[in-house]
Order: sequence, then C-alpha cells, then structure tokens
Amino acid sequence: MIARLQGRLLEKSPPLIVIDCSGVGYEVEVPMSTFYNLPELGQPVQILTHMVVREDAQLLYGFGSEQEKNTFKQLLKVNGIGAKSALSILSGVSVNDLMLAVSQQEVGLLTRIPGIGKKTAERLLLELKDKFVVTGSTSAQPAAKAATDDILNALVALGYHEREAAATMKLLDTGISVSDGIRQALKYLAK
Repeated sequence: MIARLQGRLLEKSPPLIVIDCSGVGYEVEVPMSTFYNLPELGQPVQILTHMVVREDAQLLYGFGSEQEKNTFKQLLKVNGIGAKSALSILSGVSVNDLMLAVSQQEVGLLTRIPGIGKKTAERLLLELKDKFVVTGSTSAQPAAKAATDDILNALVALGYHEREAAATMKLLDTGISVSDGIRQALKYLAK
C-alpha cells in the first residue's frame, strides 16, 4: 500500500492533484481542507495517502494531516459511507467540527454537507459516537451553549418545530439554567 507521497506538485484541479515522484505522476483525490493548504504548482509537497483497491480501480486519497487521514478511515467504516462521501464530509466540515458534532449528536451540521441526508447523518452520529474523543481545550463546549442545546432539544422532543424552538431560544436570557429555560420557552410558545 502507498502510505505517503513526497514529490513535486504538477496539477491542481479540485479534488484531484497530481504529484510527480521521481518521474511517476500519482493522481490523488484530496478533501478541500487539504487542497487549500497545498503549495503552488512545481513546489515540493508531501501528502499522507490512503489507497483503496477495488475490482475496477486503484484509487489514492491524500491528506495534509494524520488526524484527517484517521478520520477518513473511521468514516469508511460507517455503513453506507464510501470514499467519495467521506471525502465530501471532510471537505464540508473540519475534523474538529465533525468530532464536536458527533460528541453532541448534532445532525444539523452534517445535513448541510452536500449528499448527506438526515438518515445518513443520524447513522454517522450513531456509529461514530464512541470512536471520537473530544479533548477539552480545542472543542469543549461552554456550559451556556450546552444549556441552550439542551433546552432546544427538549422543546423539539415536546413536539415543537425546530425553527420555532430556535426562534424562541433567542428570547431567553443568556446563561439561563436548563429547567428555567424550558419553563420560559414554554411560556413564550404558549402565547
């Protein structure tokens, strides 16, 4: 398997790049997060790769960081997610945002990615729940944001439309506790 390529960047045409390694040009598909960090054409480049061998093709997927490559491999293990979908997910959200969405079970962030519907997003969240560990400094959610999300989820669970519940959330005081927030939101919604 090809795990890393180091050479000169010959072509850039999203999502494909071509890297010249000692006279051999390797075509590699990369997520947009990696694509934006590539050097100019003709400059040296180093890419971590994941090779997928299928009956009809041998494909290389490239990544700028080990974290991105590992996340891609985790996404491939999810039922119904292929390499193209995994690449699309990594192009649509950063690895940290994906980890945060999984830890908070936030479907909305994933459904904004082209090609990812609600059912696929729910499957992703379910199957990745125990795979990602969110560390405190980079992705920790402030307590106020957690309370707001809990209130919003409670309102949706009570049968209110998400858009209506989100509009009501704007009327609440910042830093309100979950129980008080639910009470106040229900009063606003009852009017």
